[in-house]
Amino acid sequence: MKNKRRDFIKLTGAAGLGMVTNSFKGFAAIKNHQPKNFFMDSKNSMPGEKDESVIGLYGPWAASLMESKLPSLSFRRNEFDNIDNWRIKARQRVLDRLAIPGIGGLPVVNVKKKYEYDGLQVEELSWQLPYGRATNAILLKPLNAKGKLPGILAFHDHGGNKYFGLRKITKTSDEQHPLIVAHQHEYYEGRAWANEIAKQGYVVLVPDVFTFASRRVMMQDVPEQMRHGLTDENPEDPKNIAAYNDWAGEHEHVMAKSLFSAGTTWPAVSFAEDQKALDILCSRDDVDANRVGCGGLSGGGIRTDFMGGLDPRIKCAISVGFMTTWKDFILNKSIKHTWMVYVPLLPNELDFPEILGLRAPLPTLILDNNEDSLYTLPEMKQADKILNEIYTKANAGDRYKCSYYPGPHKFDKKMQEEAFKWFDKWLAS
Repeated sequence: MKNKRRDFIKLTGAAGLGMVTNSFKGFAAIKNHQPKNFFMDSKNSMPGEKDESVIGLYGPWAASLMESKLPSLSFRRNEFDNIDNWRIKARQRVLDRLAIPGIGGLPVVNVKKKYEYDGLQVEELSWQLPYGRATNAILLKPLNAKGKLPGILAFHDHGGNKYFGLRKITKTSDEQHPLIVAHQHEYYEGRAWANEIAKQGYVVLVPDVFTFASRRVMMQDVPEQMRHGLTDENPEDPKNIAAYNDWAGEHEHVMAKSLFSAGTTWPAVSFAEDQKALDILCSRDDVDANRVGCGGLSGGGIRTDFMGGLDPRIKCAISVGFMTTWKDFILNKSIKHTWMVYVPLLPNELDFPEILGLRAPLPTLILDNNEDSLYTLPEMKQADKILNEIYTKANAGDRYKCSYYPGPHKFDKKMQEEAFKWFDKWLAS
C-alpha cells in the first residue's frame, strides 16, 4: 500500500509540474518558439481590454484592498515633506520586505579572456558566489581608453529565455547564435545595446543573473523525476534551448516557493547578485565610481527599478519596458510576469513605481511602448504620474522623464538613442 501511495505521489507531482508548461511563462518567448498558453485566445486578448480580471470576480475586491488610499509610506502623503527623511524610512522598509540574503564580500574576479572586437576592449569575466555555479560576465570599453570612465551596469532581459543571459545584449564576435540574432532583431532592432553605449565612452559590465545562462538551474542538479527526459547535453541546439526554456518557465513557481520557504524573495536574490556586480564595477581602476548608471529592458527594467531605487551609487537609472502599478498586476497582468517582481506586503506601503522613486532626486528616465501587451496603458500612465509627483515634490522635476513610443515591447534604436543621451547628460562629465 505504501509503495502504491508513493508511486501515485510521484506520478501526480510530475504531472502537476508539466501539465501547464508555460501557462504562466514570464514575458515573450524566444523568436520562432511561441509556447502554447491556454489562458490566451487566438487573438491574444488579455484582461484590461475588457471588464475582466485574471482572478475573475475576486479582482475588484483584491484591488480595493490597496487602491482606496495612498500606501502608508508613499512620499505623496502629506505627512512626508522631507525627501531625505522619507527615503531613509521607506528604503529600509523595502529592504526589510525583500529579505535580502547575505552573499559574502567582494568576490575574486577571474579574467578568462581579453581581446578586441568592433572598436572595443572585451573582457570575459567570472566570479564565484557562495552558492551555485560561477557567474559569467562581459566587460566592454572603448579601445585605447585612458583614465577613469563612467560606468554602466547593463541588465539583460528575461524574455522567457533563461538559457541565455548576457549574450542577449552583447556581441563579442561576428558569429552569434541564430536565436540571439533573432532576439536582438525583435527586441533591440538588431543591436547589441551594451556594445553601442560602451563605444560612446563607458565601461559597461553585463552579468548573468540568478537562474539565467551561467546561473541557470541545470538538469543534472534536480531530481530525475523533475527533468521530463531533458539533459544538459548539446545545450546550444535550438530544440534543446526551447525545451529548456519551457521547463525553466514552469520551474519559476518551484523556485519562488522554495525561496519564500527559505525566508527570502526572488527580487531579493536578483538584487543581491546585481549589487555584487555593481561592487565589482565600482572597484575597477578604470571606472569613476561617482559616475555610474544602470539600465535595461523588461527583466532588465525590473532589475533597474530595484537597483536604482535601493543603491545610491547609481547616479542615473533608465528603466525600459517595465513600469506600471500594483493594480495592473492584480487585475490584468500578473499572468504575464515573472516571480522576479513580487515583494510580499510591500504594496501596502509603496506602489510599484515608488520603489524606483526612492532614488529621487537622482536622474531617472522611463521608456514605455504604447502597445506593450505586458501592461495596460492607463496604468503605465498612472505610474508615470506617481513618479512625476514624487520628483516634483522633491523639487527635482527636471531630473525625471518618461517617454512613450509606438509599438510593442522593445528597446529599439530611437529609444536607445534617447537613453544614451540621458546617460551622457548625467554621467559623461
